[in-house]
Amino acid sequence: MTATHSPVDPKLLEILVCPVTKESLEYNRDQNELISVKAGLAYPIRDGIPIMLPDEARVIED
Repeated sequence: MTATHSPVDPKLLEILVCPVTKESLEYNRDQNELISVKAGLAYPIRDGIPIMLPDEARVIED
């Protein structure tokens, strides 16, 4: 089964923040993730729903 790339509501993106740093997130359309630059984490979006759990986030390597 492949991941579906559902669009995320732009209003939701405006209010979501990283649960670790409490800073704003960047939307990566290609990877379908929300990126916390400061925390170095990428939160997945599944079926249009951001999964904002640090345990579910991918660590971004430099």
